[in-house]
Amino acid sequence: MFNTRLNEVWDDVAPQICQTLKARGIRYSAVKAARFVSHGEDGKNSVGPIVIWIATHPNTTTAENAHDVSPDILSLLETNGVKEAVVEWYEAAVEKLSGPALLRVTDDTNPTYYLRRTLTAALGMPITTAEREEEDAQGSVAFFFHENKDKRGNPSNKVFAVSNCHVLRKNTTDAYEFKGAGAPLRLVRLAGFRRFQRLLDDSKATIDGLARDTDILAGEIMALEVKPESEDPEEAAEDKSAAKIKREKLAKVQKDIGLLEAFYKDVNSGWGDIACRNIGHVAWAPPISVNIEGRGYTRDIGTFEVDAVRFKAQFKGNVVDLGAFCLIFLLITLSNKNDLQGPSLLPGNSPTCSTLTPIGRCSSSLSIASSGSMAASHASSWPIPIVLIATASPASSS
Repeated sequence: MFNTRLNEVWDDVAPQICQTLKARGIRYSAVKAARFVSHGEDGKNSVGPIVIWIATHPNTTTAENAHDVSPDILSLLETNGVKEAVVEWYEAAVEKLSGPALLRVTDDTNPTYYLRRTLTAALGMPITTAEREEEDAQGSVAFFFHENKDKRGNPSNKVFAVSNCHVLRKNTTDAYEFKGAGAPLRLVRLAGFRRFQRLLDDSKATIDGLARDTDILAGEIMALEVKPESEDPEEAAEDKSAAKIKREKLAKVQKDIGLLEAFYKDVNSGWGDIACRNIGHVAWAPPISVNIEGRGYTRDIGTFEVDAVRFKAQFKGNVVDLGAFCLIFLLITLSNKNDLQGPSLLPGNSPTCSTLTPIGRCSSSLSIASSGSMAASHASSWPIPIVLIATASPASSS
């Protein structure tokens, strides 16, 4: 539409076209402008007229409806100096391509607790990129940070995730930096084919396991119900109590199966298409380098800007979901001569932990950061909590 009158007046004309459609009861899903070029057999190109492309929701508009309202649109265009345009109609439904929002981390009493970790915004979330998905190359998120100000010094609400260059880029020898609006996006996706299939398989296996539990419980309940009542009052009371407990457990298992089946269906329909697992785009990825500044370090880092729409609802900052792990802590003193250190536990010269925050059985997520690794931004509209969990100190001498 460049170098045409429509380009100059589109911001005014487009809302008027939409208002005309609404007044006529037309359920449109999109209004666009286009212009087509025909390539002739003689090698010459001919440019067609300006086309107003109107998409309507399927089975809502007849040919007569479109015919009746088209003159009003053409008249509106001519009034605004757009001559010899045409109006074309087609059916199309709007489909949300960004996919659903990331899932929240739940309490461990939720039957989907362990399974849903793949689709949460916790650290370690599995990622891949569009350019590397055919290789099934996968990685994870190390941590998030908030951009306080952009390159021009203006306040920014953008949040970025940090991963590795070899995870985000196929070519790890050239520097990459996103150039801004209009530049092609190098998409980052949540869970590659293999990792997503594992989520589905684990979900089905969990459902199948609980189904077997229901059969076992049903059999045990039936056995208790047909068992002759014991003449021993204590045994008879115990049988009644056992039957009651097993019925309650059976009801809980059946409820969990229903929740898991709904979870499986939602995950498969909402996340099954890998294009619906886009969660951001690569922002910066310098080439992999070894022996940085002569200090023996390897630089393998890259960042991607996260999709605010998908993250913000459940984003808690730098949070680790400890999943179904049960943590056991050893109380370690600063002395190498304590009873816990020995061949079976800790080497005699091993470093000890000077600060330890016990968190025991974790049924929720944990916010972590090592000392000095990253400062939380108070200006961020997405809070990124940072707490110190542990610091290591050299072992004291004997």
